[in-house]
Amino acid sequence: MIIRDFTDNDLYKFTTMNAVQKKFPNAEVVYRFIDRGNTVFPVGFDLQLRKEIDSMGSLSLSAESEEFIRKRCYYFDPVFIDLLKGFRFNPSEVSISQKGGKLDVEIKGLWYRTILWEVPVLAIISELFYKMTGQPAGDFESKASAKSREFAGMQAELSEFGTRRRFSFDVQNRVIEIFREHMGSFLNGTSNVFMAMMHNLTPIGTHPHEWFMYHGAHYGYRIANELSLHNWVDVYHGSLGIALTDTYTTDNFFRSFNLKFSKLFDGVRWDSGDPFLFTDKAVEHYRKLRIDPGSRTIVYSDALDLEKVRAIRKYAGGRVHDVYGIGTYLTNDTDARPLNIVIKIHKVKPEGHTDYIPAVKLSDAEGKHTGDPEEVRLCKGIIRMP
Repeated sequence: MIIRDFTDNDLYKFTTMNAVQKKFPNAEVVYRFIDRGNTVFPVGFDLQLRKEIDSMGSLSLSAESEEFIRKRCYYFDPVFIDLLKGFRFNPSEVSISQKGGKLDVEIKGLWYRTILWEVPVLAIISELFYKMTGQPAGDFESKASAKSREFAGMQAELSEFGTRRRFSFDVQNRVIEIFREHMGSFLNGTSNVFMAMMHNLTPIGTHPHEWFMYHGAHYGYRIANELSLHNWVDVYHGSLGIALTDTYTTDNFFRSFNLKFSKLFDGVRWDSGDPFLFTDKAVEHYRKLRIDPGSRTIVYSDALDLEKVRAIRKYAGGRVHDVYGIGTYLTNDTDARPLNIVIKIHKVKPEGHTDYIPAVKLSDAEGKHTGDPEEVRLCKGIIRMP
């Protein structure tokens, strides 16, 4: 059994689940697996994946995890924690098929329930692939040790974000141990709630692209960013204040990130495009609003490595509080090639609707657009993107 604890999942799935069950409890969604690397999965992979998914039906929130969440996730109210205590994964929400080496996975159901599948399903696919193809991790520990010392040397604050495409649970666990040993206070935490509990770290996360994607599909792309931010603030009242910018491009986001939101949110997250250009845009945005950029945080989180962090940190130059969320580079820098896989929300059915509505994501990198091509073109036209 690859997923052995209910909280072996990223915090942002729980934070968004809480917001969804408060704001859109009857919304339905469909998620789809996207394999950007065109992986050839071995024969029988779908059957083994099915077994792993089915085994998750037995997971529940442990007393230890409940105590940790109550203590460290202060922004969750008791009602939500009671919901987590009674929650059980329903494996029938996940459909799996395989044709040749091509794997298809679809997740369908109520949004507040199905939202918890994405991260563990990706983690299972990744670890199971290496097991079935007999690929070893190799000497990842020496790499992790060298990286942790380098990051500490440049005084870069970082969080571990690598659950989704980790080599394995054990590799992720050991990497966090190494980074905790060598980085000290420069390790801000981990996105994985279970790992945070095991290593006495802060669980890190806010919201994902799907939060904005749902609002775009339901209410329209012009108002999606503003309404997404408003609803987030309505649930969390200023906690969890890092705003994701690139669901419908950063330029479009900053047009909606008015004085109210710029003061309410602690900062923004860069997740695609040019990090240097993004830094300049964010600094200029805050200055125009007479907000000291140095009082705001930018979380950099797209495919980072040592050299990228070094370059970004130098370019930021203290103009903002720069922190870094790093995933696969930490948890799957092994002898194996990391899989380039994601699960994205594909369509939504708001309460009262009889049909599903396509959901799309535009980013600051053309290759990272997701969703129905015709809907992507429509979205680009509405927000006046070239």
